[in-house]
Amino acid sequence: MTENTDLQALLRLMAWLSPAFPVGSFAYSGGLERAVEDGLVRDVASLRDWVSTLIARGTVWNDIVLLAAAHRAYADAEALGSVCELGEALAGSRERYQETTLLGDAFLTSARAWPDPVFDRLPRSVVYPIAVGAVAGAHGVSLEQVIAAFVHAYLSQAVSAGIRLGVAGQKDGVAVLAGLEADIAALAARGAVASLDDLGSATIQADIMSLRHETQQTRLFRS
Repeated sequence: MTENTDLQALLRLMAWLSPAFPVGSFAYSGGLERAVEDGLVRDVASLRDWVSTLIARGTVWNDIVLLAAAHRAYADAEALGSVCELGEALAGSRERYQETTLLGDAFLTSARAWPDPVFDRLPRSVVYPIAVGAVAGAHGVSLEQVIAAFVHAYLSQAVSAGIRLGVAGQKDGVAVLAGLEADIAALAARGAVASLDDLGSATIQADIMSLRHETQQTRLFRS
């Protein structure tokens, strides 16, 4: 029975963080497009540096901490509300705010295919990592697995954006994902024991790129 439950949780996690799940993440680059425009990301090596820094010390790390907090608090409406307010406050630019809230709203809309009382405990607008964390927690998905899948989904999208922006090829992109497997595992273990006291980032240049993207005239992505 436990094996069947674990398998069911894994299948749901695979569905929720699949590129086919209709959240629209393909439309966002998280400032990467501006970084390419300004020459900060020029090739596969600098693309790998960019994404690996963000997952370890930037906005993605903060997303991991928020996801973990929501996963633990999925049964507590008041705690979820507080985490949601914090998640919105941490959005450092208009586009970052729009990206994380629109992805969160789209995720919750689609995830209702798996009915659960957690949807009634969440505020009307929820940032993406909190939406993922709360729903996964409610369905009994392991926190470490959720974090690993969440980070892998981010990296897959970022690498795909890099390919579309012409700084890497498809084989290069796969190599980046393969090369960061150990980093993903380490982040999953670190994030699973993290608390809100562990929030913090040191990627000012990436934050500036997100702000500058708002005024970029020609662009492929919404952020």
